[in-house]
Amino acid sequence: MPSSSRSPRLPDPSAAAGSSAVPRQPKFLTALPVFNEVRHVEEVLDEVLRFTPHVLVVDDGSTDGTSRLLADRLERQGDIRVVRHPQNRGYGAALATAFRETLSGEWDGLVTIDCDGQHQPRLIPAFVDATVAGTSAAPLPDIVSGSRYLKVFDGDSRPPEARRRINETITAEINARLGLSLTDAFCGFKAYTRRALEALHVTEFGYAMPLEVWVQASVAGLRVEELPVPLLYLDLARSFGGALDDAETRLAYYRGVLDRAEAAVAASAHDVVASTHGAG
Repeated sequence: MPSSSRSPRLPDPSAAAGSSAVPRQPKFLTALPVFNEVRHVEEVLDEVLRFTPHVLVVDDGSTDGTSRLLADRLERQGDIRVVRHPQNRGYGAALATAFRETLSGEWDGLVTIDCDGQHQPRLIPAFVDATVAGTSAAPLPDIVSGSRYLKVFDGDSRPPEARRRINETITAEINARLGLSLTDAFCGFKAYTRRALEALHVTEFGYAMPLEVWVQASVAGLRVEELPVPLLYLDLARSFGGALDDAETRLAYYRGVLDRAEAAVAASAHDVVASTHGAG
């Protein structure tokens, strides 16, 4: 079982007496999935903590000294929460743990941010604000998802051709299948409201986890908005694991994940209907 360390419950500003009390600001946890990031994790955490005091690190079975470093920081500074998987389980598994940790506490939602330096922590407040104020005249979103393709920023990277092509292809297929209007299906920089987390049940534990999220979000009627973020590719030689390093194999795998996710929600809906009729 994973172990965790949580900071004390913070006072609720909305509890102040009188009708003139300032409305309570949303309290979001920010989670970083981490695997073998001993060279970067301290620097990234220091930067994240500049923009939020509520930080959870999900250590997904690191073996390079990351776990010891996090334990030492927790004992020395106590400024983070840590949940550790005894063995590496995958990116999606780390985020599933972050979802559960958020729902088990009195959080209004969750921001997810990667630990590889591609995401800019200074944008964390913008993601949280977007769940409260939105980014358009539409109803408030349940999920605010980063997009590296909504806006061009100074210093943007040129993405590896195969990765950009796969992102474009899968994003277009998701939009066609689910009636969404995404421009970036894979960005890990996101804000989820509590309502969204309660509707999502992650079973895809690899890098394709976001695809399962989009299927479940669409079926649940969750509102989605995208927020532009810089396009930074720092690990051009990133491995997706074995055969998935081949672009065509990875594309086929992603399509299979979408198929399975759609089949799973269809089966769940069928079970609900059958149960309802059986109880009639």
